[in-house]
Amino acid sequence: MYDFVVVGVGPAGARFSRRAAENGYDVLALEQGTIGTPLACSGHVSTDIWSFTGDGARDELFQNEIYGARFHVGGPQSDAYPFYMREVASNVIDRVGLDRHLADLAREAGADVRERHTVTGVTEHRDRVEVVASGPDGPVTHEAKMVAGCDGPRSRVRDELGLPEPDEFLHGVLAFSEEEDHQDFVDVHLTAPTFFAWRIPRGDAGVEYGLAAPPGVEVNKHFEELIDGYEIDVAHRCSGAIPVGPADRVTSRRGLLLGDAAAQTKPFTGGGILYGMTSADHAAREIDPDRPTSLAAYERAWRDDLEREQRLGHYLRRAYSFPEPVQRIGLGSLSGEIGVHMDRPTSLLSTDHLRTMLSRLRP
Repeated sequence: MYDFVVVGVGPAGARFSRRAAENGYDVLALEQGTIGTPLACSGHVSTDIWSFTGDGARDELFQNEIYGARFHVGGPQSDAYPFYMREVASNVIDRVGLDRHLADLAREAGADVRERHTVTGVTEHRDRVEVVASGPDGPVTHEAKMVAGCDGPRSRVRDELGLPEPDEFLHGVLAFSEEEDHQDFVDVHLTAPTFFAWRIPRGDAGVEYGLAAPPGVEVNKHFEELIDGYEIDVAHRCSGAIPVGPADRVTSRRGLLLGDAAAQTKPFTGGGILYGMTSADHAAREIDPDRPTSLAAYERAWRDDLEREQRLGHYLRRAYSFPEPVQRIGLGSLSGEIGVHMDRPTSLLSTDHLRTMLSRLRP
């Protein structure tokens, strides 16, 4: 019997598998397809990403450095309101390569990571969990003390355990062009209803274009308008659901959710790589598979860490729906140098940011 069966080997699942294996637990991690594909997530991340990777990862995965963002109320030709930092604010990375790198770290730690294994059933019992997975050799039932659902926004594990869904699902679209671009600013367009569109330069690897919006919005139409505005051809399109707003409960008797399955994402951007891996660390630290009651400690730990960030992130997102004149006034008055962390909205109240804002008032 395994200590943990981990379903889904994206960043959150790979991180939890690695940390649990390093703690001496017997871990089986199952990925439905090939790790890292299909791509359905942006490669724009904070520099904190390197604290979760192994030696040499930056040389392998790095694509570009970003110092700030230009906000647009309209399309590419509209006025830009720049927000920037004097030091590197974020990095653009090889997103597929990141997943594979993190999975390799889990293997090195001792986790049994298997690709092309589709989980079709999860059953909780008083003393164990049964996970049915269909692989190259047919269906197999695995027994474990606990199961970790790290299988994305449309989580099969979440459904099988009867856990509630996130508050909301956005529809996101990504595509890539082959244009070489080493600019150190991303572009954000407040044109998608209640959310935004973006352009991210990836150095020699091209440019990433994306857009997200709630169900009912003609996402593809808005995305085509974005691409037409930049007068560029794109390829390698992909799309997926972006969960926003975690449910009140992400654990069951012998199960837990991590990452997108738990909506451990930023409400104001939809990104969840760092939040998911941070929560995975909390899970590996707090959960003892021989003590199901320890799942409550995980629930408390990740919420204590991220709840304020997610709550403030919801308030920031509301600004995307302000009337256009209000957006222009707000962006115009606040644009300039900032001192915030892209994953931590509470840094808006930090000493660094307040000091930076005050310095802009000096003659």
